[in-house]
This record gives sequence, structure tokens and C-alpha cells, in this order.
Amino acid sequence: MTAQDVSLPENKTGGLRREVIEIFKTVGLALALATVLRIFIFEPFTIPSSSMEPGLVTGDYIVISKWSYGFSRASIPFNLNLFPWMHGRRILGHDPERGDVVVFHRPADPGESVIKRLIGLPGDRVQVVKGVVVVNGRAIPRESAGLAPDHDDPGRIVPQVLETAPNGRRYITYGGAPDGEADNTGVYLVPAGTYFFMGDNRDNSLDSRWPREIGMGFVPAENVVGKAQMVMLSWRNASILKPWTWFNVDFSRFLQRVK
Repeated sequence: MTAQDVSLPENKTGGLRREVIEIFKTVGLALALATVLRIFIFEPFTIPSSSMEPGLVTGDYIVISKWSYGFSRASIPFNLNLFPWMHGRRILGHDPERGDVVVFHRPADPGESVIKRLIGLPGDRVQVVKGVVVVNGRAIPRESAGLAPDHDDPGRIVPQVLETAPNGRRYITYGGAPDGEADNTGVYLVPAGTYFFMGDNRDNSLDSRWPREIGMGFVPAENVVGKAQMVMLSWRNASILKPWTWFNVDFSRFLQRVK
């Protein structure tokens, strides 16, 4: 029997080729749509640390809105330099509000995404005095919310503090000690085109109170990715390498709005 005897009829070969092409078209369209959604609409983000406790905890799977503050190179997944002309620019950009929870690229390592709360806008003067955050000479209003166990370290009991941002947003922070390492600072003058961020877990957050080599320093506006909107799911002590942990879901955090 020759090779010609076992070859597929021409019509079957053509049909297989068309089917493969259609599959590639479908996959390509799906990838293109997903990319557009991630650049312009929503992007998922997993909370990697306890710096935003108690509002956001390790293992929370959240979505961020990309259109809230406009678009820059940071809007492109994986910080790819697909459009060099966007360097240093924000398209349809505008400032977030004090109190917003924002995802941005760490200035010292643009490949690392970080989430913190916005405290200071360009031109603001920010200071921390005995644990109290002062912006432009005015202390952020705060009141005690009692004691609670640390989410990641239940043996550690921490004071909870209810703060009220200038836009009226109210959120709980872990107050910590009034004489902690970064609870008494000098005055930070936020330069033009940058922001000042802090974590809600005040004694466990390397943020704008620290220089960029250690924490965040002042964060350029072009590094902003988007605004945190909602906790979709939350996993406790789960690992991608341990399938038996994939179902450790904390249902109490399902569809919680980020405050």
C-alpha cells in the first residue's frame, strides 16, 4: 500500500484545516477580549499580605476598576511596554480621592503590584503624630472601635480605630502603639504628580512613610493601576501547589464592598 492510498481525501483535509483556523480565531478573539477587559474595565488582584487588615486580608481575591483614574502604562497587564508613547502619561487621568483603596506598581519594582489607602494628594502635607494621621494641619477624625485579634495572628490583640476620610468614607484600621517606629514622623510634602499611601494595618505596613528602597516613598501617578472595588472570594491558607487546600474558602467575605 502506498502513501497515496492512505492519504485523506482533499475535501476532508480542507475541512480539517478550516476547523483548525476557526479554533485559532476563536481563541485569539477570546484572548483579545480578555486583554481589552483587563486594560480598560476590570482586573483581578489577590491580597498578598496583611498590610491592609482588617478591611482586606491575606487571600482576598478582589477586582479593581481600571477606568476610575484613567489609563497609563500601568494599566497594561504585566507592565508591558507595548506603547512607549504612554510613558509618563495618563489618558483621561484624574486624581483619586483621599481614602480610596488603590492598586499601584511599587516605584522601586514596577513589576510588583501593591495595594494601599490614599492619604495624601499632590501638594498635601502629611504627618503622623502619636499614631494620628494629620493632613494639611488637620487630623483625620478617628474613634475607638474596641480590641480585636489580628486576622493573620489571632494571638495578637490590636486596637481598632474607625477613621473618616475627607470624602466621608469610614474604615477600620489597626491602631497599634502610639510610639511605634513610624507613628511619629516629620512632615511629608507630597510632590506634584505623586501620591502618599499608607496601609490600614499601621504598624505592619511598609508604605509611603518609608523611602522607596524600604517601602513605597512617593508613588508617581503613572504607577496607579486602578481602584479596589469588591472582594469576590477569600481563601484561607490555600496554595496552588496543594489542591486539597483549594476549597478553604471564607464565605463570610463573599462579595464584600471595599470600604
